[in-house]
Amino acid sequence: MMSMTFEVSSSVTLLFDFWNVRGPGGMLLSVLVVFLLTVLYEALKVWRVNLGGQLKPAEPYAAPTFLHSECISTLERSFSESSVTPIASQPSASNTRDSWLLHGLQTVLHMIQVTLGYMLMLCVMSYNVWIFLGVIVGSALGFFISFPLLGQM
Repeated sequence: MMSMTFEVSSSVTLLFDFWNVRGPGGMLLSVLVVFLLTVLYEALKVWRVNLGGQLKPAEPYAAPTFLHSECISTLERSFSESSVTPIASQPSASNTRDSWLLHGLQTVLHMIQVTLGYMLMLCVMSYNVWIFLGVIVGSALGFFISFPLLGQM
């Protein structure tokens, strides 16, 4: 039966039978791979958020809210409802197609991100301290590198 407590060891089996780590060199390489996968996971999150910003539909017009009744009566006298409401335009066919392509790309990225997230979770569930630290440090570095790029992509 597998131990359910964290252990400091240089031998562990990660995810698949063929990823059987024995020795410090193999552990160092495995921690590096898990570290890089975690940095990639964080970068995918930022990329998906940026793509989501491009998919936002145009927001409908919301009339401003006033606290004083005199402002409301002034507005009612000066504008008719039809002059304040914007005219909705029909999206072009290429715009709709681009929107679907972006949505499809975001869906594929989501699938990769979820798969990678579960794989990293299973790596942590090996209860090896070195693998755990690789995931934590990779997540911190990935966030540190990716987050400033959030508004620039």
